[in-house]
Order: sequence, then structure tokens, then C-alpha cells
Amino acid sequence: MRVFTASLATETNTFAPLFVDRSAFESAFYCPPGTHPPTPTLCSGPTVAARSRAASEGYELIEGTATWAEPAGLVSQEGYESLRDEILGQLQAALPVDIVLLGLHGAMVARGYDDCEGDLIAQVRALAGPDCVIGVELDMHCHLTAQMVEGADIIVAFKEFPHTDFLARAEDLLELCLKTARKQVKPASAVFDCRGFAAFMTSREPGRSFVDRIKAMEGRDGILSISVAHGFQAADVADLGTKVLVIADGDRDRAAALAKELGLEILGWGNGATPRHYKPEEGIAAALELAEPGKPVVLADRWDNPGGGVAGDSSVMVEALLRHPDVPAAIGAMWDPVAVSLCRAAGVGAEISLRFIGKAAPSSGTPIDAVVTVTGTTDDLLIPFEQSWVSLGPAAAIRIGKLDIVLASTRAQTFSPPVFTDLGVDLSAKTVVVVKSSNHFHAAFAPIAAKVLYLDSGGPYPPDATKIPYTKVKRPFSPLDPNPWL
Repeated sequence: MRVFTASLATETNTFAPLFVDRSAFESAFYCPPGTHPPTPTLCSGPTVAARSRAASEGYELIEGTATWAEPAGLVSQEGYESLRDEILGQLQAALPVDIVLLGLHGAMVARGYDDCEGDLIAQVRALAGPDCVIGVELDMHCHLTAQMVEGADIIVAFKEFPHTDFLARAEDLLELCLKTARKQVKPASAVFDCRGFAAFMTSREPGRSFVDRIKAMEGRDGILSISVAHGFQAADVADLGTKVLVIADGDRDRAAALAKELGLEILGWGNGATPRHYKPEEGIAAALELAEPGKPVVLADRWDNPGGGVAGDSSVMVEALLRHPDVPAAIGAMWDPVAVSLCRAAGVGAEISLRFIGKAAPSSGTPIDAVVTVTGTTDDLLIPFEQSWVSLGPAAAIRIGKLDIVLASTRAQTFSPPVFTDLGVDLSAKTVVVVKSSNHFHAAFAPIAAKVLYLDSGGPYPPDATKIPYTKVKRPFSPLDPNPWL
């Protein structure tokens, strides 16, 4: 048996003024055949999973390119096509193959391609033929399109938010593909479209119990896999929204019935699955009430989160914290490569006048001018995220009174405390810690926090779907239309 694997992934905020070309992939994560590290990235789990079982399962593994770009705006046509064609050329050279495993995101949009993943899967199918088993792993924040489902035999999305399970789901995908190739199962897929956004977190109820229950359903009563595609609302594409994908063993009707049952259950939660989002001053006030000695309150700035494709340089929360000079606080990581270079040149201990953040777009707010003390620098701020490592590039920590600010040269979410601690920031001495992340920080930060709260800092990620200027979404669609199921 011959297995081919490759990965091409990013998450596209079509409203973000941050554009992506091939160099963005090459500078973030680019591994030609045979050079992928032992640990997976968020969307390259299939490569690592396939490696670990090649010997024991007795198949020959052919690795293609694996690459990832940090979430941002539209991908250039040349950037997407060159990477797609690179992978297709590697597949062509590897033929014939019995299985193709693809690590994708599911919300990649390029100029001329609203559904990059659907396009790639279709072209893989055309090359590999109808008998090849095509398996795809997706981030749950994807646009699950008909072209993806029709082209792939098996699609498995992450179940956990925060994304703590990308390697585990890759292992599930590999197992199902092997069973399919050996004629032990016959996957039949069905999708229920919720016609709106019904996202939830698995770090809180009701999402936690729901995901535990669907995991228990898999492998029983002919159900092979259950995935909930939460959707990604910062994109003007047709296939927005939450969808439930069920794969049953040879029984599409059974899959469709369960997908609808689970989808209607999610819709029944309404807004009950979404945590309260505090305005900046509300969040600080709540933190003052809830913080404990040695344990700060962690505030997640979800709408200025690089993981949503925005810059991560909004000055809104820094300005709010500066209005409370008596509150020990920290915030990071914020994107400002120019300020980082100035701080590193000045050196640790230097007191300098610095203009920083608030530069990428009007939605970033206004730059901050202050006299700061440089308290830490590094050539490469490398932080853990589950089994993977993420580089924030050269970085610096600065201090204004009791406020510590981490500035980074590379845009990425604040996945774990080393963003701060590796630059000498003592989080146990803080009352408030603001992280630039949606929820992926939760697993690493919750153990050190008195409480985790979520912020609505006003953008620049579009947080209110009713105010997003969509032009392509299939209607009716909630919340743009009332009662889309009536």
C-alpha cells in the first residue's frame, strides 16, 4: 500500500488589509518533502500521524510539501497556485497511490478561488483516480463546502476549541482511511447546514458535554465519524456558517438523520453557548474583583487576535490599561516589528521614547507614544502550543509603570505563558493579563488564572455578523435573515 501526504493551509479574513503571497508561507512554515519536523503544526497532523504508523501498518509513505501561513487577508493567486501545483506535481510523481492524506484548514481564500481546499481536493481526485481514498483533516473554523465533501472520501475536523486535538484527529483520519482502503468500511457522508453561526467552546458548557457525547458515538451503531464545522465569519464566501458532518458505514440516510439531530440541538442553544464578552473597562473592573494573590484574571482580546487574520496591534486595550496606572498588568503579544527592532537596538535596561502599535490599519486605533523601559529581548520568541512550536520572531518586553507589554515581530496568537515569562514578565505579580487569542490560550493559561474572561475591544476582527458587508453568502442565513429554518 502506498500513502501520499501533504499540507497547505491558512485561514483567510477577506476583510483584513493584510495580504498573503508565497513568501508568507515560506517564512511561517514551509517543509519540502522529507523535511517536516517530528512534531506537527496545527494543520500538518496527517504527516506526523502517517509517519508514526508506516512501519507497523506496512505501507510506503511518500511525503509532499507541508506549509502554513499565519491567518491574514486574501492569498495571492500566484501564491496559492504555485503551492497547489507543487503538491500536485509531487503527487503525480508518486502515482499510483492508495491513500492521499491532506492537512488543510478549510477557510483559505485566494484571488480567483473562494474555495481553495475544494479546488485542491478536486484536482487531487482527478490525478489519483476514483479508487484512491482521499482523507482530509480540517480546522473546525472552516467553510465546509459541497466540493470538499464530494471530492474527499473522509473529512475529519478538529473537535476541541481550544484546538488541543489536531494530532488526535489526524490519527482518527488515518485509521478511517486505512480501513476504507482495506474494504473494512464504506464511508457515506451527510451534511446538515445550520444556515447560520452556532459556534461553541469546549472549555465550557454546553460545548464540553456535547463533544464528549459525539466522541462516544463514534465507532458505534455504524457511525464512523462526527465533525462540527463551526465556520469562520470573517470571510465573504458562499458557504459560511456552522455545519454538521456525519460519516456512517454504508448508510447515508443514517448519517443524514444524525447530522440533522445534532445540528438542531446546537441551534437550540441559541446564544447560550457563547460566553459574556466584556468591554475594556468592564473587563478591568471584573478582574479587580476576581483576581487572587498570585493568580491574575486572564482577559482574552478575541477581536484583535492574529488568529482571526487581523494585525494584533490594536491600541484599545493598552490605552485602557494605561488609564489604570495602579493596576499591575501585562498584555501581549502585540505585532510591531519596527518597535521591536528599536528596543533590541537600545538594549535591556534602556529608557527610550517609543512609538508603538496602532499602525496597521484605521481599526488598529492610534499609535502610542510613551517613555518605556526595555525589560527583555530575544532573537526568537519560540512558544509551545500543544505538540507544536510557534515562533513570534524577534521580540521585546517594555514597561510603563506597572504595565508590561510584549511586542513581537511575527503575528501569532498568544498560545502559552512563555510569551511573557521567557521575557522576564512575572505573571503571578499581575492582576490583569490580556492575551491576544480567541480561545487557544485556554489550556495553557487557565491553570495559572483566577478566572478567564473574554473581551469585546471593538475590533478589528468583525465580531457582529449583522454588520458585516457580506455579498456572497447563501440566503436565508442567520442572523442576516430571521428564522432561516421556517
